[in-house]
Amino acid sequence: MIQEYSKTTSLSYEKTLEILKERLMEEKFGVLIAIDLPQKFKEKGLESTEKFTILEVCNPFEAFKAVGFDPKVAYFLPCKLIVREKNDVGVIEMIRPSSMIVELQNPSLNEFALDIEHTLIRVIEKV
Repeated sequence: MIQEYSKTTSLSYEKTLEILKERLMEEKFGVLIAIDLPQKFKEKGLESTEKFTILEVCNPFEAFKAVGFDPKVAYFLPCKLIVREKNDVGVIEMIRPSSMIVELQNPSLNEFALDIEHTLIRVIEKV
């Protein structure tokens, strides 16, 4: 069963996104892609007033180790974080890496996934 982690901030959507990116960098996670979902919808002629960004993030050192354990880990890379606006404040959400990695049925990866998960939760909690 997929488990999520979510934090509602007291900050605006824009400030939440800005600070999250800074905190990710402090933990050696780079933002590979930031997808402004409403903008993508608009490009296709669809209207959306929602504020919603998908961040694809990766710590290359940890990703390198994980793929060394099992190349199939790449199915789950990069990690995705969602930042959206709800009731005029920013909300950060992610799927817990530990809930996805069990699908590979490789027990040596479980602790690794938990370490990444704890790091990402620590980052999110600093926002």
